[in-house]
Amino acid sequence: MRAIVLKHAEFEGPARIAELVAESGYAVEIRSLHRGDAVPPKLEREDLLVVMGGPMGIGEIDAPGYAFLRGEVDLLRARIEQDAPVLGVCLGAQLLAHAAGARVYPMSDGPGVRLYEVGWAPIRFHLEQGDDTLSGLPAEASALHWHGDTFDLPEGARLLASSAVCRNQAFRLGRRAFGLQFHCEVARDDVEAFLRADAEYLTRAVGRDAAARLREQTTRCLEAARTVGDLLLRNILRAMTRT
Repeated sequence: MRAIVLKHAEFEGPARIAELVAESGYAVEIRSLHRGDAVPPKLEREDLLVVMGGPMGIGEIDAPGYAFLRGEVDLLRARIEQDAPVLGVCLGAQLLAHAAGARVYPMSDGPGVRLYEVGWAPIRFHLEQGDDTLSGLPAEASALHWHGDTFDLPEGARLLASSAVCRNQAFRLGRRAFGLQFHCEVARDDVEAFLRADAEYLTRAVGRDAAARLREQTTRCLEAARTVGDLLLRNILRAMTRT
């Protein structure tokens, strides 16, 4: 059994996702697309596909240096048609939504004013009887956010979570495809990697002294967020691997 992870930046790896997938008996294969690894043209239906985040976006799908984005969208469309296991995180969720025909676009706070969601903030889970994806989760939990784009909910998808800034935080498409706009896979070292590698973006999104404030938020929020994140990821993994 294989889990293929598509990675777009050194600082946005699968982290806890890879650990949980490996615990379930899958051999984890990481493809570093930003380093020249190829997008697999096709996968076996029961392979797990995990698509991680990155600093690029759907708007750069035809830009020089990002040819892999087009290949990922083609692969995701095939996975959707097969109802095959997919988990997209951050950019990965946006690519999944785009592959499903939904619009992906920059968030704004009025005409010409960019809006970013960066740092720790609550998400609200849309609990629904009969859907075990959110089984055992609280109504609300803190999560790490690191994005300036959002997406419309794909046709036929079920909305799983929202935040005050961004309505479409998580969705389920079909039985076995999931998109998470937020990061529930991170440990403290992963947060530090975000801060080091994406400092300019952080300052643009949040302002001066953003790193110090985010570190303080991490100290307060991480432990509880990891508990919720593990439960959510285990639920998703169980749904993805159910035949």
